[in-house]
Amino acid sequence: MIRGLVDTDVKDAASIWLAAGLDEYDYLPAFQKLNESKALRVFEEQIRAKCDVSVFESDGRVKGFVATQGPMIDRLYVHPTDQRQGVGTALLEWAKAESPEGLTLFTHQQNARARSFYEKHQFVAVKFGMSPAPECVPDVEYRWYGQGNTQSSEPV
Repeated sequence: MIRGLVDTDVKDAASIWLAAGLDEYDYLPAFQKLNESKALRVFEEQIRAKCDVSVFESDGRVKGFVATQGPMIDRLYVHPTDQRQGVGTALLEWAKAESPEGLTLFTHQQNARARSFYEKHQFVAVKFGMSPAPECVPDVEYRWYGQGNTQSSEPV
């Protein structure tokens, strides 16, 4: 079930963000230095405060979340133990239904798993650049052109 984030979900969502990031972001030294308490603070200040956050809950447990700002996916994370079980796909399809005209997101160029996932779900790379501080690593902007859009944009 996908539903809005509530106060009792915040610690679980922050833990998902931390676990997934530690699993993937070996190229981000600052992320590798995060601990549970700092991750919770960053989640509260940078994600929850700025985004609409929805969680995927199953078996009484939050397994992933998507944070959006209008038609932009700011974050989509699934706990590593719950990946490849349809959680990310369900969250992405929910975001598409909420923004049927299209979505934009950014991910790191080095994040091959995320890039493959988004491309599998009809997102197209439209621009390559650099993520803002504190990361400052190469990133890629992806766009999904919306339901019923027949635009056949080729990746850049």
